[in-house]
Amino acid sequence: MTGIDETPSGDAPALVAVVVNPTKFDDLAEVRQELSRLGVDHDVEVRLLETTEDDPGFGQTREAVAAGADVVCALGGDGTVRAVAEVLVGTGVPLGLLPGGTGNLLARNLEVPISGLTEAMAVVVEGRNRTIDVGWLEVEGARHAFTVMAGLGLDATIMDDAPEAVKNRVGWAAYAVAAAKHLREDGFAVSATVDGEAVEVPDVRTLVVGSCGTLTGGIELLPDAVIDDGELDLAILTPTSLTEWLGVAGRVLTGRDDGPTIERRRCREVSLHADPAQQVEVDGDVLTEASEVRVSVQPGALVVRVPQVPQ
Repeated sequence: MTGIDETPSGDAPALVAVVVNPTKFDDLAEVRQELSRLGVDHDVEVRLLETTEDDPGFGQTREAVAAGADVVCALGGDGTVRAVAEVLVGTGVPLGLLPGGTGNLLARNLEVPISGLTEAMAVVVEGRNRTIDVGWLEVEGARHAFTVMAGLGLDATIMDDAPEAVKNRVGWAAYAVAAAKHLREDGFAVSATVDGEAVEVPDVRTLVVGSCGTLTGGIELLPDAVIDDGELDLAILTPTSLTEWLGVAGRVLTGRDDGPTIERRRCREVSLHADPAQQVEVDGDVLTEASEVRVSVQPGALVVRVPQVPQ
């Protein structure tokens, strides 16, 4: 059973809060002006709250909820979306997705327009609610929500080695450049418990857990992932040479089944021990280097504004 709500979402919102990351825009005043115009066009109040270096959106989202916002939008990179979503979990207040940053991964997976603010704001005001699952990654005593994917190993290393300035200049290609630098590095051993089943993999390059599977460019790393089925999808990649990496890329790009260097499975909970410790990321935010990680799913935890179902 999915979390799609085919019925109307009720009255249009009166107060739309927008949590914006100012570092993603050359001219924030222009963004403010456009959002103000869109508010007038849709007859809603649009209130901006800027993130800071110390708070990437958590406190601003709590402020918006306390002020009675009908929808809280994230306008920034995937990290801004993650911060807003984490606070909105369990509140029933919908998350709105406005395009910003490089990935816009949750918007892509939910088919929310990313071409401009005008189209995305129309979805916020005129769209419907969809309830989706949220993943949680626990590391070093802290819990971090994710709406798309969490990764351990090369995945996180690539995120950590793609500078913001380069991403702003060349977009997703910055990740390809970072990947090329690290493909030949040594792997790591994983001891895992997947829904109670012990799994040992002696030489892993990267491990990814997600509730949806489409990346930038339409690449489907987790082709069977469903964002509201109450499960997570796990991919374990074990290539040891450039030739094997090319084989993995071919399988992912063509949607072929698992092969000798990529294994996928579905689960609700994963506990991992990595040796040696690896970088860990959630929705593109690199958290720390760790050996022990636990990932679980919270079904139907977040409401998101998405386009109306075509008639």
